[in-house]
Amino acid sequence: VQLQASGGGLVQAGGSLRLSCAASGRTFNSYLVAWFRQAPGKEREFVAAITWNGGNTNSADSAKGRFTISRDNAKNTVYLQMNSLKPEDMAVYYCAAVSSVSNNWFPRENTYYTYWGQGTLVTVSS
Repeated sequence: VQLQASGGGLVQAGGSLRLSCAASGRTFNSYLVAWFRQAPGKEREFVAAITWNGGNTNSADSAKGRFTISRDNAKNTVYLQMNSLKPEDMAVYYCAAVSSVSNNWFPRENTYYTYWGQGTLVTVSS
């Protein structure tokens, strides 16, 4: 599976962005997909994940109430809608995937994920 993340950019604090993660190469609908982010000088951290069929999601506390993860398997794409952005959300955002048809498994360690996109930069100005 090849993953291509896009949608990053510059936004003012309080604004919104929608990131996309487009997959190619294999059937996408048997993969758990997650978004991670990495700010300068910090470790990569889990943001949100969505099950293979979109039936269940899990989010980091920092994302709850502001970010929404969704997917469209017909388009082989997973989205991360980010609202009420804060300067501390500024980071490179990565999408990642692992083969899983569980509805209750949401690994937050990046070592669990097999495939990674190249990252897209989100810059939030205060």
